Amino acid sequence: MSLTEGSARYAGSRVARVEDARLLTGHGTYVDDIQRPGMLHACFVRSPFARARIEQIDASAALALPGVHAVFTAQDLNPGVHELSFTAWRGVPDSQRPPLAEGEARFVGDPVAMVIAVDRYVAEDAAELVDVEYEALPAVVDYATAHETDALVWDEWAGNLLGRTNGRPVDDLAPIFESAHLVVDETIHQQAYVAVPMETRGSIVEWDGSELTIWASTQTPHDFRMFAARLLGIPEHSVRVIARDTGGAFGQKVNPHREDMCLYLAARKVPAPIKFVEDRRENLMASQSRHEHGRVRMAFDADGTILAASIDSVQDVGAYPIPWPVGSGSAVGALFPGGYRFSDATFDCRFMLSNTPGRTAYRGPWQFETVAREVTLDIAARRLGVDPVELRRRNLLRRDELPFVNGNGMPLTDMTPLETFEMAVDMLGYDAFRREQAEARAAGRYLGVGTASYVEPTASAMPFYGSEGATIRIEPSGVVNVYLAGGSAGNSLETTAVQLTADALGVDISMVHTIQGDTALTPFGAGTGGSRSGPMVAGAIRETAAVLRERIAAIAAHTLEAAAEDIVLEDGKAMVKGSPANALTYAQIADIAYFKAGKLPPDIPAGLEASARFRAEAPNVWANATHVCTCEVDVETGHVRLLRYIVAEDCGPMINPNVVEGQIAGGTVQGIGGALLEHFSWDEDGNPTATTFVDYLLPTSTEVPTIEYGHMEGSPGPGPGGYKGVGEGGAIGAPPAVVNAVNDALAPLGVTVTRLPADPAHIVSLLQQADAGEDRS
Repeated sequence: MSLTEGSARYAGSRVARVEDARLLTGHGTYVDDIQRPGMLHACFVRSPFARARIEQIDASAALALPGVHAVFTAQDLNPGVHELSFTAWRGVPDSQRPPLAEGEARFVGDPVAMVIAVDRYVAEDAAELVDVEYEALPAVVDYATAHETDALVWDEWAGNLLGRTNGRPVDDLAPIFESAHLVVDETIHQQAYVAVPMETRGSIVEWDGSELTIWASTQTPHDFRMFAARLLGIPEHSVRVIARDTGGAFGQKVNPHREDMCLYLAARKVPAPIKFVEDRRENLMASQSRHEHGRVRMAFDADGTILAASIDSVQDVGAYPIPWPVGSGSAVGALFPGGYRFSDATFDCRFMLSNTPGRTAYRGPWQFETVAREVTLDIAARRLGVDPVELRRRNLLRRDELPFVNGNGMPLTDMTPLETFEMAVDMLGYDAFRREQAEARAAGRYLGVGTASYVEPTASAMPFYGSEGATIRIEPSGVVNVYLAGGSAGNSLETTAVQLTADALGVDISMVHTIQGDTALTPFGAGTGGSRSGPMVAGAIRETAAVLRERIAAIAAHTLEAAAEDIVLEDGKAMVKGSPANALTYAQIADIAYFKAGKLPPDIPAGLEASARFRAEAPNVWANATHVCTCEVDVETGHVRLLRYIVAEDCGPMINPNVVEGQIAGGTVQGIGGALLEHFSWDEDGNPTATTFVDYLLPTSTEVPTIEYGHMEGSPGPGPGGYKGVGEGGAIGAPPAVVNAVNDALAPLGVTVTRLPADPAHIVSLLQQADAGEDRS
């Protein structure tokens, strides 16, 4: 291997996950596993009203309960806030976010008071004894009509409009729409659903008089650290955040929530560590995602070529969105053209407040653009009398047409939209399925096929997210430790880091270990999110390993009396090219570096440790995929049975196919749940109607078919190794693919699902409306 590039012994291989032995044998360490001396437990008193004035709080009965240490209200905690801002969105306008509800409760579940007790059981009992006097107020429950009511979620935001972004004036496109052969005008609705991580949110916070230590279930330990320091007005070096194992996150754990703020503030008032781990009901009520709708207009010529498109998108951001949905939500408009070949587009995105839980990011938080576009394309195909696959073939970009700037100004590069689409269709055997479908229909069975294609920005040069650091230390024994911000959140970043480091240094993978998730030990990093970890970590390891390779080669060359350019690094040794017996092991080199400084060459520092940072140069690293789904719909019960599920993905060269497929599978299952089952809803008074798994339905192994994978590796990204992100794509492509399959199955009956989820009750209702000659969607 050369001194500037690593060997590829492990990258691209199906290396077993290094974390599995720990996790599968019960030796993982989650927040709930942490025990601290004298630890106390927190529970929150939560509003039973969607909107109510808080008149009075009487905590005397709770304080009289044995085992209760304190009850805090907004008057106790909120004045302690020094600065309230998230790193990625500092300096932008935002909604209010007090730690505890102050003056007014704004959704059912809004934390109004915090109880500290000897254990969770006593804390919960005490919370029920806190007497809160409320005056119920008119609630803004329906975000779609929030602009029409006199009631305001926050007085500062007129018309309950948190923000609005848009593209070019829609009038610019008017001539195209007026002269088009066909204009499809549809409104697509997506229901609220939530991340549902296996491990709910939780933190333990300990103040020792000078340092705040936080054990957190988070994707972003360094951001939690900065946030806590700013919140309390203390130096950043006085805060340490430790994220061990995290049982799923999916965006919900990117930023500290209000309960976390309360813990940080209370820690300096209580002479003991404080622990809070929410129960499942609290988790389901804590946040919302996805809840939105959009009016889509697409213009076509007589051949089915897309001429122009626009989307008017409206998102429900709840009462306390986290952090600033206007920024991330604008991607719905910017990305709406997807991987299709047309240059005239625009968008209008509105973000509406409501008296419901705050919106949080959820795996591909902009995915509604794919849902809206792909469902509309299938509707357009039927109206044009063209097969949906053929319509996409006519409009998807080919690799040789890139770079291409979409109609909203997004430069698309390093992708294979059409090629990946063709791979997925070939894997299905599309023509054979159409024949099977025709035979089934003749027999009274309704089979359908749906596709969905998307493009996804992964690693980017955006501020905060645009760089990543690594520290690599070859210990005196010759073993290697790689330190990354990371954290074990189910995305196999530990395995990825070990593979890349072993290749970069030319050592056996068993010699490499990784330390992640502890801000006192690891270099700063923006954490996991935005499908950035693979390419960014690869870059950080490459930059850092390059420093160590040069140092190792210099020490070996000096000791072996050879030229540095003649040193080859492989198998944990530095050897002279053409003379493998003339070699030093890394342990021997480390012995010189750490213990025999007098034998080091001039200008080479002692030790074998290096830190470096990778800076992304490309505005975005683009991945793309096509999902293909087939299904059978029982028109009597409305039940949808998925038959086959195929994902063809271009994420560049794969570091580990097992990890790539695991990430695709996890997201795809979440997307299937969103298409068919999951629905977080509220009644007209703002009361949540799905607060347990009896009411909030999740997909199980009986609802999910075996997922088939196709890997298109012919379009590497611009960064190290050509790697691209893959974490969010499954959740983006699955909902529209499933809905399109359902709509294809029901097309002969005149039914089109445009409002998710496509659950049995909804499908039966649409079929009944079609029978009665009513609106079919």
